[in-house]
Amino acid sequence: MPRNSDDVRLRLQEAALELYLEHGYDKTTTGDIAVRAGVTERTFFRHFTDKREVFFDGEAQLRELLTDAVAAVPAGTKPLPTLRTAFHQAVPLIEQNLPVTERRVPVIAATPALQERALAKNAALVGALTDALRARGVADRLAALCAQVGMDTYGIAVRRWGADRTEDLHAHLDWAFTDLRLAANALK
Repeated sequence: MPRNSDDVRLRLQEAALELYLEHGYDKTTTGDIAVRAGVTERTFFRHFTDKREVFFDGEAQLRELLTDAVAAVPAGTKPLPTLRTAFHQAVPLIEQNLPVTERRVPVIAATPALQERALAKNAALVGALTDALRARGVADRLAALCAQVGMDTYGIAVRRWGADRTEDLHAHLDWAFTDLRLAANALK
């Protein structure tokens, strides 16, 4: 995408976030977002399919980063350690997006339509990770289970890090995966 197009996307995203915080998601229109960003509503729709999607634009970048990281893990590595390694590769992206992510949290929490989209995006990530594990030769059922459990463990680590930044996200990831291993061992 040309640099100007990237700038327009960023302006639209920032405008949407500002308006959602000021007026709420339901009272904000795509026209309002476009005006705040200094573009036409038609330009808005060239970049985003709807006013929910403007809020979740980074999901494709995260999905690509994670699936590429899964593919790059040495052959023979078990599924959950593979995912743990991939999630560690995503830490710089998560840290980079933190200022925007923190501002989005209350908007998502207050908006059922955004909660639904967040769940759909999470499910798409789980599906992509499942496919990435299958591509490594992991059996279908195990790939799906590990992708879901891995994604949930990653989410726990991110939430813990959000509540306690005395340690970095890498440490929280390691602790969450250690907790997962302890929980699995308790089943024996």
